Amino acid sequence: MPYLRVRIASHKNSVSSQEVANTLTNLAVKVLGKAQEAVAVDVHFSDPADWFIAGKSLTSRKQTSFFVEIKITEATNNRDEKAEFVKETFAEMARLFPDVAETSYVVLQDVASEAWGYGGKTQEFRYISDKVK
Repeated sequence: MPYLRVRIASHKNSVSSQEVANTLTNLAVKVLGKAQEAVAVDVHFSDPADWFIAGKSLTSRKQTSFFVEIKITEATNNRDEKAEFVKETFAEMARLFPDVAETSYVVLQDVASEAWGYGGKTQEFRYISDKVK
């Protein structure tokens, strides 16, 4: 049940939020083994004039940058899967935005299973319920 929060600063208007959401949903399913129906993606575009790398705006650098944060249930993915997700996410975002700055970030946050959920049930509850069936 990953939740992805995505911020993108870009001059390009040709890439839609839908395309970004589809790309990241597919990666969460393919690389991290998440259930597609539980993947939520929140995409926000920012003005590149308001995004800075090394004190210079992306407008002056003529670049795009992004920050992808994904919250996943603790202990559901190993470090190799997480590294692959970072690698693939950067590659896919660079495909969508060919002028992407290397200083763009992907952050995976492990959240304790009893500390979050959806549909009114924690992930811990879902885990235990599946074990007693």
